[in-house]
Amino acid sequence: MSATHQPLPARLLTMPITFKSKHSPNILMLEQIGQKLLRAIGHSGTVPGSLAPEDLPAALARLLRAMHEAPAPLREIARADDDDDDRPSSGVTLAQRAGPLVAMLETAIRESDHILWER
Repeated sequence: MSATHQPLPARLLTMPITFKSKHSPNILMLEQIGQKLLRAIGHSGTVPGSLAPEDLPAALARLLRAMHEAPAPLREIARADDDDDDRPSSGVTLAQRAGPLVAMLETAIRESDHILWER
């Protein structure tokens, strides 16, 4: 008897991204959401990466603009490989997802701190 193995869904193969700053708690995000937020702040999305204190005000401004311009719920979390999942998408907005990162950016600006991210 040979068992047939189905490949794991792509959502299980991604690694979370952890955002870190000395004066804020770490923020753990799913890779797809973390990448979206990195692109929103004007970064290429490479992991690991960092922002220097002098780059933070512009990054925060870009993120706030992206939050304001984003369509209501983020739909990218409803993946095509979820065929066996009948649950509706979460309907979580970019503003809700970005909230902790906005707070981290604001604190890092106030404290002249770096922000780092890694897997």
